[in-house]
Amino acid sequence: MLALVSASDALMLGKLTQDSLSAVSPVSQVTFVENLVLAAMTIGLSIFAAQYWGKKDIAAVERIFAYVMKVTVAVSILFFAAGFCVPGLLMRIFTNEAVLIDGGVTYLRTVSLSFILTGISQIYLCILKNTGRAARASLISSAGVILNIALNALLIFGLLGLPRLGIAGAALATVIARVVETGWCVFETSRKNRANLRLSCILHNDKRLRSDFWHYTTPALGNEIVWGVGFTMYSVIIGHLGSDAVAANSISSIVKNLVACFCLGLGSGAGIIVGNELGAGRLEMATEYGGRLCRQSVLCGAASGAVLLALSPLIFAVTDLSGTADKYLEWMLVMCSCYMVGKSVNSTTIAGIFCAGGDSKFGLLCDAVTMWCITVPLGMLTAFVLKWPVLAVYMIVNLDEMIKLPAVYRHYKRYKWVKDLTVDHFHEEGLL
Repeated sequence: MLALVSASDALMLGKLTQDSLSAVSPVSQVTFVENLVLAAMTIGLSIFAAQYWGKKDIAAVERIFAYVMKVTVAVSILFFAAGFCVPGLLMRIFTNEAVLIDGGVTYLRTVSLSFILTGISQIYLCILKNTGRAARASLISSAGVILNIALNALLIFGLLGLPRLGIAGAALATVIARVVETGWCVFETSRKNRANLRLSCILHNDKRLRSDFWHYTTPALGNEIVWGVGFTMYSVIIGHLGSDAVAANSISSIVKNLVACFCLGLGSGAGIIVGNELGAGRLEMATEYGGRLCRQSVLCGAASGAVLLALSPLIFAVTDLSGTADKYLEWMLVMCSCYMVGKSVNSTTIAGIFCAGGDSKFGLLCDAVTMWCITVPLGMLTAFVLKWPVLAVYMIVNLDEMIKLPAVYRHYKRYKWVKDLTVDHFHEEGLL
């Protein structure tokens, strides 16, 4: 659902001008970085929420829910402040073209209002998914997307008598959709027999809870930052190879992220399912489910790649790029289809199965080596020193997921992730 929002922004702005599309792409990288932090927070929340929900300990779930919300809101406020106060500085990190900076500043200053709302809603949606209400979480997200897309059309193009706001309209549509999404989340969790965000839990200062949470979440946060900053460096590299490369990369990134949602969803579900079994003490069943999910991840990745290729004609039909950008995009989509297999397997294992048992350090080590010792240095070398063609550079910076696979397989077979965390944490009488 989050990927569809970015896709609708880009596709509709692409109908205005290529520069409008290219201007929004760097802004999406800022949002992307915030989403990385949110991903780490939801991983940490899911580690404990899934296991304690499997153990039927609702009080523990609510205490963790409240603590993670406090941290997430504080971080989201920082992103809002940066986007609203210094948008030009952020834009110059990603591009040096004045026309793109001007358009991006307009979009970023408005959309920054949604950063706080996104932080709140994502934690609510995470707790819904981990407490047996994944369908309701999807319904809320879907409604937000539909509203966002409808408002995009109205505000970007000025339909039904509304002002034609262009880039600013896309940003405003996102903000309004986030307001509705967050309000619905609050209402949903406030109903009976739900894990609620209780004031008593928010005010409570539990040092043991805080220590245990960060013990498992810090490696996950480090992993998201290492991976995310490295992934953002890919955009920085491509962003300095010309507007045609930026435009093609914008479309390919959106399509790749959209199709990869099938893989990411499998990984998220894997973490919840395996975590529930581990928390309930059914370690053999958790191991069996892990094996099934890994096999499904290979099939899911191959199917996602096939879907991406099948969508290629439609993508070219709804975008209006230059001839050079079209050529770049054609081959970028082919490379992305191969990327999907590695993405699916790694999302299911590293972000799902491993973290479900508290094994969050492996992902940090894996991404630090593959991205910062191999793909990022090679990408910068080939782009700025050797001056390789755009497509060759793009291929280099999309090899990371495939490079990880041998190490991921070896680590999975060690079964360090088969661990019931509820045995060791929050077990003292009266702690929760």
